[in-house]
Amino acid sequence: MQNYLGLSYIGSLSALGVATCCVLPMAMMLLGLGGSWLAVFGKIAAASFYVLTISTALVVVSWLISHRRGSMARLKWWLVGSTAMTGLAWAILFNEARINDYLIMQM
Repeated sequence: MQNYLGLSYIGSLSALGVATCCVLPMAMMLLGLGGSWLAVFGKIAAASFYVLTISTALVVVSWLISHRRGSMARLKWWLVGSTAMTGLAWAILFNEARINDYLIMQM
């Protein structure tokens, strides 16, 4: 089970990274970092839905395996953390335009 739990956390962290790929550079520009390196994130943004879908599938599989093996009580909080990170990634992705507009207004 630990392998699936680790995979779900890796998937959740990668989903969070991909979801913030367009918001994070804007926030860094507000902190004074240059923006010439922003072109790197264009290719990552194209794969964001695929990465988020795979991450969600890994989290669901982790919940199912945990339930099947009867270890849900022991791993519940780890699974909740992974689910929360993936949910946050989806929320950031769906609200990306609003977040970027807000950050642009702060410039």
